[in-house]
Amino acid sequence: MPARNSPQTVTAMGTASATPDIVSYTATPGKYFAMTIDDGPDPTYTPQVLDLLRDRQVRATFSLIGQSAQMYPDLVQRIVNEGHRLCNHTWDHSDLQTLTEEQQRAELQQTTDAINAIVPDVPIPYFRAPYGHWTPFSQQFAANQGMQPIGWSVDTQDWSSPGVDEIFNNYKQQFADRGVILMHDGGGDRSQTVTAMGDILADLATLGYYDDFPATL
Repeated sequence: MPARNSPQTVTAMGTASATPDIVSYTATPGKYFAMTIDDGPDPTYTPQVLDLLRDRQVRATFSLIGQSAQMYPDLVQRIVNEGHRLCNHTWDHSDLQTLTEEQQRAELQQTTDAINAIVPDVPIPYFRAPYGHWTPFSQQFAANQGMQPIGWSVDTQDWSSPGVDEIFNNYKQQFADRGVILMHDGGGDRSQTVTAMGDILADLATLGYYDDFPATL
């Protein structure tokens, strides 16, 4: 699947035009998709996902847990080296709606600091709240740091391990042009995810879709 350059500008700090609004579509209009992969890096499944993306020539966005990034710096480096983008997914996947503003700030800042220690000057263009439980504070704080809050338009439900066929069917029922697909490489047994992702990417290629990244506003 050929890669297409996204027109959005990404600076060393993040996106040049981050806003607090949650974005759930690709940067480029038309037959594009964005694969977003949450809860890693994971020493078992992240390498398998990266191998698959490399073989399919697809770029993705990896939503990293800060403490996992700190534990597996080589995987963070590989993600960056292979042309994927980074997303702050908090330090330990806490529900931000249960935290004080200072605790929310720490969740995001610790994660940014951990990633920056591994890959200095590499942009972190995006932020995604665990469970999709956003708060006005976290959205604004992320935007101030150059991180665009991103949601999704396709929830494959792969996190629940419902079976490869069910994951694929969830994608088929929800996907449309500029779709942002949510999948996971951490947080449990993701063997179904890896298999289903291969099927999804093959289907998108057959349908003539190109990979992209989530938009910034």
